[in-house]
Amino acid sequence: MTTFALLPGAGSDAWYWHRVIPLLERGGHHTIAVELPYADETAGQYDYADVVVGAVRAAPRPLVVVAQSMSAFTAALVAERYTVDELVLVAPMIPSPGESPALWWENVGHAAARREQDVAEGRDPDAPMDARELFFHDVPEDLAAEALTREQAALADAAFEPAWNADRWPQVPVRVIAGRHDRLFPLPLVTRLSRERLGVEPEIVDSGHLPALARPVDLAQLLVPAT
Repeated sequence: MTTFALLPGAGSDAWYWHRVIPLLERGGHHTIAVELPYADETAGQYDYADVVVGAVRAAPRPLVVVAQSMSAFTAALVAERYTVDELVLVAPMIPSPGESPALWWENVGHAAARREQDVAEGRDPDAPMDARELFFHDVPEDLAAEALTREQAALADAAFEPAWNADRWPQVPVRVIAGRHDRLFPLPLVTRLSRERLGVEPEIVDSGHLPALARPVDLAQLLVPAT
């Protein structure tokens, strides 16, 4: 049995994992879906890491931390503070030591990468942001509607700080799972960062940015072999 600590992406909550959790538990694994204080203006990434460590401290091993999107930053900090057997970064903002989530976007050339993909796929790169089209384009309609009507606290500016105070990645195995159709973090961008920053090839799930909602079976199958 493996314990999977499941971290939501920025501004999201544990509900994001509700389709994956029963699949993992049906296989005899233990899951901990961690709520991160994204709305708290007094809490930054190191505080988020403390929340995760507190949630997993008594969990059985091995321990795999699965981080969606921006919580890849949190996962790296957790691995510095607590013994983790593996990190799995899903549709991730792959951080570099010394970087903050606020600086990541410009550092990695996100705007250009997203524009290039939008143009290649026939979308207007200058169109106003549409959450349904950006995040939920491949999520079942009922789930997309539920997600968009769920009350979500505003994402605090503090979520994007501080910079990761480190010289290198922690010595723990890291895997990357990227969405083939991710419109927020295009696959070429995630592939480049995975290679440059982690030295690993991403594993591909046939989804957009939210595979736990769009392709929970596929995602669970990718998670379990890591154990």
